[in-house]
Amino acid sequence: MNQTPIDKKEEWLEEVDDRSTMGFLDHLEELRWTLFKCAAAFFVAVGAIVLFIGNISEFLNGPYYQAFEAQGVESGGLFMISPLGVFTVLIQILVLGGLGLSMPAMLYFLASFIAPALKKEEMRVLLPACIVAFLLFLGGLIFSYTFIVPKALEFSIRMNRMLDYEIMWTADRYYSLLVWTMLGMGACFQFPLVVYILVYLRIVTTEMLSKARRYMIVLFFFLSALLTPTWDPFTQALVALPMWFLYEVSLFLARRLEVRREKEMEELFGDDDEGFD
Repeated sequence: MNQTPIDKKEEWLEEVDDRSTMGFLDHLEELRWTLFKCAAAFFVAVGAIVLFIGNISEFLNGPYYQAFEAQGVESGGLFMISPLGVFTVLIQILVLGGLGLSMPAMLYFLASFIAPALKKEEMRVLLPACIVAFLLFLGGLIFSYTFIVPKALEFSIRMNRMLDYEIMWTADRYYSLLVWTMLGMGACFQFPLVVYILVYLRIVTTEMLSKARRYMIVLFFFLSALLTPTWDPFTQALVALPMWFLYEVSLFLARRLEVRREKEMEELFGDDDEGFD
């Protein structure tokens, strides 16, 4: 007999309840197996990427050729000056692809491990948070691939043409920019989810987050400097401004959550307050 999604969820919760009574050494053993399963998922994803490394490399070169085409400049292609530079490129492709493909499985394994330590209120957001986290990470990768990296390269091409410099970019430098920018934006796209969960669990309030806005803006530009190996202000701004925008989006969603809570409290205790008057 096929199980319905509700039956599967109840079975998962029963398994969580059983593991909540485990001892300290049992938890260490469970953590070891959780990390092993996460590593296994990552290496399986890496193995799948190795099989299609040529097609994936061609796909990742898309922003490079898109930038040259947008500027009307003929590209001579990427080249390599280091004897071992190709291995740096391969490692970056495998790390990015492995993390992206294995993230759903890794989030599921980690969620199953920490679930016994959570309260009922926290359990309600665990599974949806894992799904949203993956979608936000994927959104960050896509946004970086389709907008940030091509625009940064276009700006660089324009500046090189203005100074009459010949453009000869190495593959390892290009992939370093691409991989770290995509991973960084994938991580930064988690801001709305993290802030929403913190407010949902009453760890912080939107008032606290609003007061910290100026410090967060400085932090965003600092992080953008770390995430962009080119160090040019234009690329850093392209990374920092979306992070700032996501922070404001997270504040907006968190405020709506607090307003909804206030209305629920008024509906529950409004009549009682009137009775005391």
